[in-house]
Amino acid sequence: MKISVLISPLNADELFFTGKTTVVIDVLRATTTISTALQNGAKEVIPVNTVEFAMKVSGNAFGGQTILGGERNTKKVEGFTLGNSPLEYTQENVFGKSIILFTTNGSKAIVRAKFSENLITCSFNNLGSVANHLLDLNKDFIILCAGANGMFSLEDTICAGKLITELTKLKEEIILTDSARASVSLSKSFGKNISKMIAETEHGRTLIENGYSDDINYCAKLNSIDNVPVFSSGVIKNYEPKVEQSAN
Repeated sequence: MKISVLISPLNADELFFTGKTTVVIDVLRATTTISTALQNGAKEVIPVNTVEFAMKVSGNAFGGQTILGGERNTKKVEGFTLGNSPLEYTQENVFGKSIILFTTNGSKAIVRAKFSENLITCSFNNLGSVANHLLDLNKDFIILCAGANGMFSLEDTICAGKLITELTKLKEEIILTDSARASVSLSKSFGKNISKMIAETEHGRTLIENGYSDDINYCAKLNSIDNVPVFSSGVIKNYEPKVEQSAN
């Protein structure tokens, strides 16, 4: 198993991901929000890369079972039902519903990697579940950090490093690229206190300044959610193992 890390979606175009296994990480806050929404009973999450496309898709919906969620520069988009705080995605708000999600970084990263053979989203919250799923897949994979407007993001890279570290505990024959090794090193140096680390990042400080301090603590929880969000045919749903039917 070979693991590599891209610190920004801008480092590769859409076709680069064709046929690959990709794990998208956007700790603050898209992939945390996706796991939370699905854990609380959302039917699916539909990631989009523009607000205009989100509005267009929602315009084709009916029956009140589709809601718009997301943010632009941390703030809820005007006209959207929910923002991008995972704390908004309660069972009461999302159960049984399809969520069209636009975010400044995370949803765009997912859409960019849409041609992947296997596309998974990961955060600190569901890191252990994702590690076990990757172990079962037993394929080379790329971790795509959503970053911040195309720039390096410390919290995403440290989450990548922790995911790699978890896998190295479970599997012996793992090859790490230079970027993967660097992510592990950063995780060891800065990832001992996740909440403190996130609060001190550029994005973390911005969220705190905008009144989202509670999101920091929530996004820092390690292995608090037991799910594996998987993107397929334009939507993200919880991974469900196929049950083999025995012959009569």
